Amino acid sequence: MKIVLQRVKKAFIVVQEQVVAEIHKGVCLLVGIEKGDCEESADYLAKKIVELRIFPDKDGKMNMSLLDTKGEILAVSQFTLVGSVKKGRRPSFDKAERPGLAETLFNYFVERLREKGIKVETGVFQAMMDVHLVNDGPVTFIIERKNSDTRNI
Repeated sequence: MKIVLQRVKKAFIVVQEQVVAEIHKGVCLLVGIEKGDCEESADYLAKKIVELRIFPDKDGKMNMSLLDTKGEILAVSQFTLVGSVKKGRRPSFDKAERPGLAETLFNYFVERLREKGIKVETGVFQAMMDVHLVNDGPVTFIIERKNSDTRNI
């Protein structure tokens, strides 16, 4: 799994001119799922994300997590994250998981986040979405976990 995490002041998703999800202070997650990704990776990443200390404390240092700040999550499935542009000019999506399996793992990941007490909103799987956000910082991280990855991130 590959995730682009952006700290946000607010974020929302519009599908067919309707707001379908909205959060306030927290993070926007763009989630790419590759062939072979599994629940173990989703479990690890959910824990990592809610405990990651990326919010400022009273002294302005990144010392606070989503749990500490009662932050929210906007999670967006985005298969293009696992695309490759190494050859030619057209991206290859050979590594992207099939939609049905990707949706199942994405939903599993979202439930793991919610179980940790975080408000999580999502877009509409496989829909064309307009994702609106106000970056906070900006603070952006790329977080990956492969099934064979036994080291800490």
